[in-house]
Parts: sequence; structure tokens; C-alpha cells
Amino acid sequence: MTKVHRVEGRVMPVNAYLVESDAGVVLVDGMLTVSDAQRVRDAITAIGKPLQAAIVTHAHPDHYAGLATILGDRAVPIHATPAVRAAIERDDAVKNAIVGPMMKDEWPARRVFPDADVAPGTTLRVAGVPFDVIDVGPAESPADSLYRISEREWFVGDLVYARMHAYLADGFASQWLAALDRLERELPRDALLYVGHGEPGDRALIAAQRRYVEVFAESVARHRDEPRDQRRAAVVADMKRHLPTDDLLFLMELSVDPFAG
Repeated sequence: MTKVHRVEGRVMPVNAYLVESDAGVVLVDGMLTVSDAQRVRDAITAIGKPLQAAIVTHAHPDHYAGLATILGDRAVPIHATPAVRAAIERDDAVKNAIVGPMMKDEWPARRVFPDADVAPGTTLRVAGVPFDVIDVGPAESPADSLYRISEREWFVGDLVYARMHAYLADGFASQWLAALDRLERELPRDALLYVGHGEPGDRALIAAQRRYVEVFAESVARHRDEPRDQRRAAVVADMKRHLPTDDLLFLMELSVDPFAG
């Protein structure tokens, strides 16, 4: 029998998932900060079964930076598609320069990267659990992937957020919208989405995410020729009207200038 545990970060509301089977535990995504990663490590200890592997769904540091803290001296493989691994290896130095000063002591000084490639279109079997590997390409990040453990249960990374603001600074809005269309075509009606941010939910989250991306792109286009600070304030105001929450608002605000460029 398989059970999925969600651990939500406190420093940043990002999810790590622990997939528990009779044979052990598989970690899906690895937090951003030291203290949130320690919470995941404690949750693994509380389950009381061996950690068999880790999986990284996409190339953003809030999903891999805490892996070294979580894994400690456990010699377990870190699985990802070749595209996700390559993007992490390529961009980590830039992320270190940007995110490190923001997070200060919470930023993991030691970070480990995926070291076990999984081919898209194959099934990774670990701890007795089948993870169907699906490559998406650039969408929310420069490289995104999905993992399906049953017809109903899908780990979608940050392709879908649940009632939180989103990061769009990588500039792949059209590809992201195409990926969301693909999800709506391919996921079953009763699908359960294990999202990267927020509570897991049903297919309605896909349509909500599509509209969020569309509204953001429309707002940036409408305010593109305004002075930078005025443009940023206007887009933030538009997006808060669309989604009246402060959860991950800073990610959306950080996205305005790069997206406008």
C-alpha cells in the first residue's frame, strides 16, 4: 500500500512529498531552506522506513537546494530527467548569487544535484512504487517533468500552483500554457494533483493556473511602456485583484521586470 505525506515549508510555502510504501520512502522534491529541509528529514525519521531515493521534478532551487540537508550521509540516488539535471547544473551558480543573499543563513551552503538520469517515457520503480516519467520541457521553469504513480495520482511540480502567486521570470509563458493544455487533455477526470505549492487538488487547479498566467501576461503587456517601478506596482495590483492573497506574492513581483524584457 502506498501513502503520500506532504511536508510544507514554513520559511517558504513549498511542498516536499514523501511517498511511503511497505519497502521504504521516496522523496519528491527537496525544499529551499535549511530549517524546512530539516523538517522533511524529521518527517522521514518519524515514518521509520529507509529512504530509498529522491526525485526532482524541475529546475528551481526551492525544489532541490535542501536535498543535502535532507539526505545527510544517506547514499541514495537523486533522480531527474536529463533536461532537469542539466538545467540545475547550469543555473545553480546564478541561483546561489541571487537567492543566497536573500535567504542568508537559511540558504544551504552545500547543495547536491540529481545524479541518476531517468528517461522520459519510462517507468522508474523504487521502493515498490512505479513512477511514470513524463518530460514537459520548458514551462514554469527551464525544464519541467511529471511523475505519475497511479492513473489518478500525479506529481506536477510547479506546473500547477494551488491558490498562490506564481513565478514567471523565466519567460516561458506560451510553453507553460501549452503544457497546461496537455494536462487537461491527458489527465483523468478524477486526477489528484500533488502540486509544488499549496494543497493538492483536482483538475480545476489547471484551469485556474492557465487563467493566472494569461492575466499576468496581459497585465505586463498593458503596462510595459510605463516606468519600471510604476509598471511593477500596477501589475502587482492587477494580480492581487485576480488572486487576493499574499502567498508567494514576492515571486510574482520578481517576475515582472524579466517578463517585460
